Formats: sequence, C-alpha cells, structure tokens
Amino acid sequence: MRIAIINNFFPPRMGGSAYVSDTLARHYAAAGHEVLVITAAYGGALPVENRDGFRIVRLPSWTLPETRISFNFDITFALKWGNRKRVFKLLDNFKPDAIHQHGQFFDLTWQSGLWARKNKVPSVLTLHTRLQSPVKLVHGVFRMLDAFVVRPITSFNKPTKLIAIDTVFDEYIRKRYKVPESRIEKLAVGVELDRFRDLVRSEERAKVREKYEIGDGPLLASLGHVIPVRDRMNLVESLPKILEKHPDTKVMIVGGMYFTAFLDRAKELGVDHALICTGTLPKAEIPGILAAADLEIHDLQGFGIGIASLEAMAAGTPTVMAERADYFPGAVLTSGTETFLVKPGDHQGIADAVNKLLDDPSLAEKVGEAGKQWVFENFDMPKICEANLDILKSIAGKA
Repeated sequence: MRIAIINNFFPPRMGGSAYVSDTLARHYAAAGHEVLVITAAYGGALPVENRDGFRIVRLPSWTLPETRISFNFDITFALKWGNRKRVFKLLDNFKPDAIHQHGQFFDLTWQSGLWARKNKVPSVLTLHTRLQSPVKLVHGVFRMLDAFVVRPITSFNKPTKLIAIDTVFDEYIRKRYKVPESRIEKLAVGVELDRFRDLVRSEERAKVREKYEIGDGPLLASLGHVIPVRDRMNLVESLPKILEKHPDTKVMIVGGMYFTAFLDRAKELGVDHALICTGTLPKAEIPGILAAADLEIHDLQGFGIGIASLEAMAAGTPTVMAERADYFPGAVLTSGTETFLVKPGDHQGIADAVNKLLDDPSLAEKVGEAGKQWVFENFDMPKICEANLDILKSIAGKA
C-alpha cells in the first residue's frame, strides 16, 4: 500500500506530532508499505531526504511570529506561492492509496485534503492540538478560527476518518466540528517503550547530577516545551511550599522556552535558584533524565496529558498531573496508584502531592511502578502504529 503522511511538523522539528508522524512513517515502511512524507522546511534540513525506508519532501515555508496566538511557538506554514501545485504534483506522482494527515489547522492538511477530495482518495486526520488558550481573548480568537476557518475547510474536504487521541478530543471534535460519531476513531498516542526498558535509575541519577552539578537533594523533572498551555506557572506557585519542606529541591525544565513568564514569577517568589532550564535536548537523553528524577510534573493546567507525561511514567518515574481520571478512553487513572491527580490551579494540592512522594520513597516507587505498568499495557507504540495502519487499510479497502 502507498501511504502519504502529511504534517507541517516533522523532525528535525521537535514536538509531539512530529515524533508521532516520524514513528508512524518508520512503522509503515518497516511493514512493507511505500511511504511519502510531505512536510514544511525547517532549519537546515534537506529539501528531499530518503531514510528509514521512506521519502521526505520538505516544502518552502515561513514561521509564524512567536505571539500568544501561536502559543509563543515556532509554528511553520508552507503557504507559499507554488506549494499547492507542488503538493498536488507530489501526490499525483505518488498515487497514494490513503493519506494520513496530522493537524487540522495546517495548510498542508488543507491542500492534501483538497487533492484527496478531488481524486476520491480516502484520508485520516489525526488531531494533536486543540485550539484553546488560558487567555480569554486568545481563546475567543481560537473559537472564531475554529468556527469560520477550520470547520468549513474540514467539512468541505471531509476526511474519511478523524482520530481523537483522548476523551477530551472526542468531545472537542464532535462539538467544534460537528463530526458524527461514525467518522471518529478513538486511538491514543503511543510511547516507544524500548527506550525505557533497561534504565538503571541509580546510574542515571549519578550521571545527571554530575552533568548538571546537582547536589543530593530531590530532583523534579518537568519535560516538554514551555508554552501557554504548559506554562509552568502552577509549578512555580507551588514551589515555596515544596522548598519549605525540601529546601534542596531542584526543578529541571527540559524543552524549548517559548513562554517565560514563569521565570519572572519565580524571581518574585524567591524560588528561581531552584530552577534548571536546559532548553531542548536530544531525544536520546530524555529517558536518562526521567529515570534520574524523583518525579515528573508539567501537565498542570487541565489541557491534557501529553507524550512527555507518558514517557515519564514509562521510565518508572512517579508523576503529578492536573487532569481527569478518564482522560484516555479505556485506560482510567487512579490517583495515588498510577499517578497523583490534582486540580488545575490548586497550588497547595500540587505541593502536598509532591511532598508526599518526596517524603515517602516507598510510595514513590510503588506509584512509579504502577504508572509504568499502566503505560506498558495501554500505550505500546508498535500496537498504536498497527492500529493506525488498520484504519488506513480499512478506508483504502486493503484490509
């Protein structure tokens, strides 16, 4: 089967959907399928590249200025003169049996959707980001963008199936885009579990503490790009209570710094000395950092459980999250067992959960192991990739 994968984000661009698209491309190719990836140019990446058994074409692009509207994020678009013709020509020549699109508000999704509609080729659209914001004005703009741009285009292109990666996305797709349940597939993202199988926590702890010159105090990892929907403000607001009981605590924030208000707040509260901001790190270093940490904490605003939290759990590291227990369909979380669940904005509750784990290493170990088992049972990436492939085969009549 010939499968075209469409995503404005793709490595070397970092991020959740880029990671997922790359993993799916590798899995589809390894399964014997012919794969073409169409993405936006990024950094110094080659315009055409063949690797891991598939072909990548990166089209000329431009980057949206980093503002609140763009989540203070480097969002890259390929809406340039001639790119629609390039997309159409690439797909004409490739003749895909099915198209797997990623991101409902990206121009490459729209362009490939037009081609799919014109040529009656089935498509699957996986949504990775909800157009929501903690800032009321920005949230209002996002709702208008959804209502007057994304929904009309999505309705016109009419992808065969839309994939909801969690319970909230399922509700979002039905409410915002008026898509019937029959066209929605519920399929979570996955984790490459092999990266986390053979970690020796004591060894990783020693390496990380030496590299970053961290003492023997508690280490909290906070993994993922700092953006408005994961702004670390709740974590910083909770730090005084954490440091009161554990004054040697360090917080290692790993990811791109696209929203830095938390740094100013940390200075105001006198806790900035506890922060270590590493910026974006190579993918290969992440498992070791997670295994070295006493716990991981970053999903604290109620905007979803991301891959970073799942990776932390896969490493056996206990987590604290401000999320609903039924966030993932068919994989319910129990607070105090697989993780500690708190309410968004409950700074005392966050501090209490962190301190409870730091005070009781045996409890932390139990929660870490239970979280690891939960992820291994529900989010094994090869199984998730195969489920995606089954959907593509089904809509292409290749099942």
